[in-house]
Amino acid sequence: MTAQIIDGKAFAATVRAKVAAHVAGLLASHGIIPGLAVVLVGEDPASQVYVRSKGKMTVEVGMASFEHRLTASTSEADLMALIDDLNKDDTVHGILVQLPLPGHLNANLVINAIDPAKDVDGFHILNVGLLGTGQKSMVPCTPLGSLMLLRDHLGPLAGLEAVVIGRSNIVGKPMAQLLLNDSCTVTLCHSRTRDLPRVVRRADIVVAAVGRAGMVTGDWIKPGATVIDVGINRVAEGGKTRLVGDCDFASCAAVAGAITPVPGGVGPMTIACLLANTVTACCRANGLAEPEGLTP
Repeated sequence: MTAQIIDGKAFAATVRAKVAAHVAGLLASHGIIPGLAVVLVGEDPASQVYVRSKGKMTVEVGMASFEHRLTASTSEADLMALIDDLNKDDTVHGILVQLPLPGHLNANLVINAIDPAKDVDGFHILNVGLLGTGQKSMVPCTPLGSLMLLRDHLGPLAGLEAVVIGRSNIVGKPMAQLLLNDSCTVTLCHSRTRDLPRVVRRADIVVAAVGRAGMVTGDWIKPGATVIDVGINRVAEGGKTRLVGDCDFASCAAVAGAITPVPGGVGPMTIACLLANTVTACCRANGLAEPEGLTP
């Protein structure tokens, strides 16, 4: 068996096209342009690349992009003052504070200062609670993108057994909640799970989000299972670095029914869903119909 490759890059392009069409409709019918504000504190190279990419794609779909770059020594009071200004700005519908923050800043305090309705990362404690109780919320982008890929490949997910490896607040926990809301039977695994391979082997759906290169091997996978590899790990090889996932791709692809590659799988969906969340937030703020197919 050779797994079908789930092309996240191609699917993300269709999501961005839907976003662009809805943005054009908002401007034509209501004179509204959705706006996304991204705040970057410090000089982290990876964060700079992400922010540049987010800004580029925001403009490409017709939305307004607001970038705020602050020095690594920025005080908590100054950062909170900026967030307060963005909360009050009617041209800003989505606010994203790029993580990680410098060590002297309290990430939880900063995230929870964002207006929950503008929290397009879905990290605010109110949005976490709304998602956990099955209510309308802003949903974290990577789990939302993973859910979209699963629905597109498998159709209805009800009754399937899903295993999520990794219990982070950013991916693992919200991913488990989304799958539960879609009526999957969900097991959330972590570093203390006993006999992890045996647990994973039960799953029709495996979502790997642990940040350990090649941790999941083919003998962990149930034949025909669908594997979503969220991991993005840099490994040295021949004097260069390359990106690999949490799954050993070759051995898993030999057993699975379908699998996302790294790169080109879940990664492109994250920014696409950030744009989708911004449009959704804009529509909610203006009492307009939300775009179809871009929310859970």
